[in-house]
Amino acid sequence: MNYLSRIEEILLLAIWKLKNNAYGISIRDQVEKDTGIEWMSGAIYAPLSRLKKNGYVETYQAKGSTEKGGRPRIYYKLSFLGMKKLVSIQEVNKSVWLGVPNLKNKANS
Repeated sequence: MNYLSRIEEILLLAIWKLKNNAYGISIRDQVEKDTGIEWMSGAIYAPLSRLKKNGYVETYQAKGSTEKGGRPRIYYKLSFLGMKKLVSIQEVNKSVWLGVPNLKNKANS
């Protein structure tokens, strides 16, 4: 099985959650919300590029998405292969965590 890095997994989930509003800044904001960690804008683009190269995401430019003289906004969406990958990751995570009790209480002792 070809595994993803943790950030690639988090990015795929952010794109899935954002549906039709998944572009650079909104993805970064979702990742920050989900992880509680502040991310630099540029930190998400290399893994997004890998996800696209591997066929897990597709990009498109929405009409009229240019911000006042800026570059056109590029949107991301999960491909069929990307959705299958998320399903696979979810199953692996369930299997790996099966039988493990809530560790939060143990970590606080």
